[in-house]
Amino acid sequence: MTKIVAVSATRRTDEGRERVALNTAYVQALSRAGLVPVVVPPLLDPDAACAVLDRVQGLVLSGGEDVEPARYGAEPHSKLGETDAGRDAVELALIAGAERRGLPLLAICRGLQILNVALGGTLYQDLASERPGPIDHADRSVRHALRIEPHTRVHRVVAGAAGGTGGTGGTGGTATVNTRHHQAIRDVAPALRATAWAPDGVIEGVERRDASAPWTLAVQWHPEDDPDAAIFASFAEAIP
Repeated sequence: MTKIVAVSATRRTDEGRERVALNTAYVQALSRAGLVPVVVPPLLDPDAACAVLDRVQGLVLSGGEDVEPARYGAEPHSKLGETDAGRDAVELALIAGAERRGLPLLAICRGLQILNVALGGTLYQDLASERPGPIDHADRSVRHALRIEPHTRVHRVVAGAAGGTGGTGGTGGTATVNTRHHQAIRDVAPALRATAWAPDGVIEGVERRDASAPWTLAVQWHPEDDPDAAIFASFAEAIP
């Protein structure tokens, strides 16, 4: 059976023409995992966007612009980046629709942030000014270590795939991941729990607290840009 998944997207303007955009790395990573991605444009009516969920077997929330702070009851910070109210609305509707249908959900970078907001959490609008630390999370040229809680989904997937650097046997694990974000989770949503952290304590992974809830994995880094496809393979295996 062909496994089809919905993937959220951003929009951009090139030479005066607005386009719906999704990095090809997502398509390639999902395809290698045996999945067929269907792009959900961010300018649709949210209810209309949810119609696609009746015809797919999973949902991927991709990276992109900042989440509007009004969504979590905050005033805009001076370092807030570009936002898209339409995309926020579409993705919030997709998250609720996927939960109602029991669809597996993989959330990446902004995806982790909007998922946390959808479920009642909050964000740092700009790490460098609101939570300064030794790691420049916006520096795309570097990688940082990852501390992983044992006996979690992200531990089984990431630490196990890391071979010699991955921990097993209940002692947690470490790995290294890329970084290119200036926002991050501040307060974790009640329905989620943090399961992975950067060395400076910034949350890098969350999962559902309720083990009976639909399969959910949300990560702050960009696994589509790494050669290891373990996260996408695990997502594919979660789809019946």
